[in-house]
Amino acid sequence: MAYRILVADDDPHIRDIICFALEKAGMIALPARDGAETLSRFGAGAPDLVVLDVGMPEMDGLEVCRRIRKTSEVPVLFLSARDEEIDRVIGLEIGGDDYVTKPFSPRELVARVNAILKRVQARPGPGPALLSQGALTLDPDAHTVTFSADAIALTAIEFAILRTLIARPGQVFSRTQILDAAYGGAIHVADRTIDSHVRNIRAKLATAGCDSVIDTVHGVGFRIGRCRAEP
Repeated sequence: MAYRILVADDDPHIRDIICFALEKAGMIALPARDGAETLSRFGAGAPDLVVLDVGMPEMDGLEVCRRIRKTSEVPVLFLSARDEEIDRVIGLEIGGDDYVTKPFSPRELVARVNAILKRVQARPGPGPALLSQGALTLDPDAHTVTFSADAIALTAIEFAILRTLIARPGQVFSRTQILDAAYGGAIHVADRTIDSHVRNIRAKLATAGCDSVIDTVHGVGFRIGRCRAEP
């Protein structure tokens, strides 16, 4: 079955280019011209991924993503005309899975869409049913994370990062190693992108009462923390 991709951009030319590239790759493109139409189409039938322009008028892409994240963990690929770090950080921290700046290559965008979908659909081979550290439990097969029995909603990228760290307690992973594990090495992503995802994971676990989910080893990278409940 073909993947359904919701494409939200107020520029009809860019929207048409993206839809054409996705359909050429065998996907079904669902165009939306603004934030309101995006939410309407999303509610009418859940897509497999959302390509979301940050700079749409009235309701921008960031606000659309916030509203989607209230009910769904569908992958979100942000588009922006500005290559500013603050935009990337905000987009990733509110639940975006990846970020592409304009102008972009349609071929690269399709490659990024495919990479995200592959991560979401991938299922691990034989191995332990559950991965645990402290009060944190990750189920690779069910794609779920719980802390002290409370469910934690993570995006596909956040889940991949946490799974990489918890699978080898005590090992320090460099940003490059985490990028390769989370993104599959198929596309180029700035290594500091990992910092945004790590902050997001920490914030979600802190809300659930976890005092240390990921430790920073300065000058080296990250490792799984104690994952214990705050006293």
